[in-house]
Amino acid sequence: MCEFKIIRKNDGSQILEDVVVLSYNENYELVCKDVLGIGETLKSTLILDVNTLNQTCMVLEHSLIGDFIKLLKSINDNSATKEQIETLQNELEAIKKTL
Repeated sequence: MCEFKIIRKNDGSQILEDVVVLSYNENYELVCKDVLGIGETLKSTLILDVNTLNQTCMVLEHSLIGDFIKLLKSINDNSATKEQIETLQNELEAIKKTL
């Protein structure tokens, strides 16, 4: 059985270890569980890389990710709203102003 260490791409720190289940819940949060079903929920997180050779899973955390995943799901389901798009656009504009 592969048990993964969850590594944060942002700073290279290890978040969790011995993770066997990775899935997104209905709130688009990443759920990480060990073999006993105990785990943690990571908000606004995207899986970047899963490597079974070194048993690591690299994740990226950013405030945009949750809204982005929600929007993509809505687009895929043909239920996206202008408000969802505008929310993401506003967040991007705020970031743009800091550059």
